[in-house]
Amino acid sequence: AGRAILPRADEPGAAMAARQALAALGQAQLIGLWQRFFERPVAQVLLTHDDLRNRRRYLNARATLTELLRLGALPVVNENDTVSVDELKLGDNDNLAATVAALVDADALFIATDIDGLYSADPRAVADARPLHDVPELNDAVLAMAGGAGSRAGTGGMRTKLEAAAKAGRLGIETYLF
Repeated sequence: AGRAILPRADEPGAAMAARQALAALGQAQLIGLWQRFFERPVAQVLLTHDDLRNRRRYLNARATLTELLRLGALPVVNENDTVSVDELKLGDNDNLAATVAALVDADALFIATDIDGLYSADPRAVADARPLHDVPELNDAVLAMAGGAGSRAGTGGMRTKLEAAAKAGRLGIETYLF
């Protein structure tokens, strides 16, 4: 979202501070977008690796998210890219979602995709790819179906969605890709 405000600031090889500034610029835009979709309050919660590694900060994040949910607010959780550096990044948003689902003891995890779920192959490239509606076990064959990053903007594609589903599944949280 920050790139849309100042597109020339995001040049190849841009310094970490420039990328972090774009993240800060985009945060308000992102929350505004989410708020337009819902008739309930939307809250922004930005997390870093340290927030989930440090016990006190982990408990504070959990308490905040739990209270937001109790109040009927919709917490929109994202990595705090304005202060995270590459070596401390949580990674992709799919695995962050699984971590947050565990943090709040969620019953289910819903992960949006741009191709309506998991297919036997990339349906954009393979005409006879078929949707897989239920995957009881994540194994090497299923991971191979996922391929690599799904888009230029994405960081993990279907593979990270499956990894997040496995992480959530180990904790008894069902995951739905849509």
